[in-house]
Amino acid sequence: MIKESKKIWMNGKFVDWHQANVHILTHTLHYGLGVFEGIRCYKTQKGSAVFRLKEHVNRLFNSCHIMQITPEFQPDKISRAIIESIKINRLDECYIRPLVYLGYGVMGIYPKDSPVKVAIAVWPWGAYLGEEGIKNGIRLKISSFTRHHVNVSMTKSKTCGDYVNSILAKREAVFCGYDEALLLDTAGYVAEGSGQNIFIVRNGVLKTTPLTSVLEGITRNSVIAMAQREKIPVKEVNFSRDEVYIADEVFLTGTAAEITHVREVDGRIIGKGKPGPVTKKLQDLFFNIVKGRNKSYKSWLTYI
Repeated sequence: MIKESKKIWMNGKFVDWHQANVHILTHTLHYGLGVFEGIRCYKTQKGSAVFRLKEHVNRLFNSCHIMQITPEFQPDKISRAIIESIKINRLDECYIRPLVYLGYGVMGIYPKDSPVKVAIAVWPWGAYLGEEGIKNGIRLKISSFTRHHVNVSMTKSKTCGDYVNSILAKREAVFCGYDEALLLDTAGYVAEGSGQNIFIVRNGVLKTTPLTSVLEGITRNSVIAMAQREKIPVKEVNFSRDEVYIADEVFLTGTAAEITHVREVDGRIIGKGKPGPVTKKLQDLFFNIVKGRNKSYKSWLTYI
């Protein structure tokens, strides 16, 4: 269950948590055309700091542009509203959910003159796949559902309706006793998790899938930058499910998932079944960065 906060920012004003409602005929609720972001704020020795705020807000507006949605607020206003939301709710650490949606006004597939609305909610949220998952790893199942094709959905936008694909894959995986799903693309190569990018380590090389059919993950981008700085070879390349089976290490990345080790895929133990040296090194570096303990990456933090 969500740990409730006090206030939610809606269209320029703060409203009480339980008053942050929409009409039942809200267009996005029926047809799924809306975009959102997932952002985290961490507690550091210098106070609370949002991780890569500028990049997340830019991606939100890129999603709007792709989906031809025009909010009345500019990126700098949304960034300030995010910071104000954290302050007014007095949270040291939190998850941040900006949402741009089409409101009440018209029905039907064509959203002519639908009002564009914006909301920002913040609340305490721990590790998405559990602290145990980050520490000791999770179990993945290759999904029977295929990831979006580039001409079926706009894969560079975090579009609300697209996540039905993720829900189906995640439900299937959990029903079968696994923690998370791993989806393949329409060509049969590994794409990503239900809400995470994937990395594998094989023969000392860190590999991740190209951005053809997957979201441009900001944590993914961060891991690539961190690995390059640490002189870890990185390749963006297609790979098959059986290469995942024989990888030395596998981990997932995302704002919610952070960096989560994968110990098993389809009943096959990955490596030694424990976080490997590359995964551990990048995990430690990542959490030092977001906690403000690494000055080399201070530009990634926006302090409250």
